[in-house]
Amino acid sequence: MTDDRQERIRNRAHQIWQEEGQPAGQHERHWHQAAADIDREDGAGKPSAKKSAKKAAAGKAKAEPKEAKADKKTAKPKKAAAK
Repeated sequence: MTDDRQERIRNRAHQIWQEEGQPAGQHERHWHQAAADIDREDGAGKPSAKKSAKKAAAGKAKAEPKEAKADKKTAKPKKAAAK
């Protein structure tokens, strides 16, 4: 565990302890909760590489060539057959 991360967890655990009214005997729970909070913060806004790769592959498979998109824009709409 890096010193910076450990310090952040320590500060967050202390904050949780204070918010809960400084209860005795809850230090392990506070530490684990703080570690989870820090991990969540560090992961926020950073999609996992696995998910990013899947999204990129899905986007490429669904994307139409630029020429096809341009053809659709310039094509005249077909009139419905009259009954």
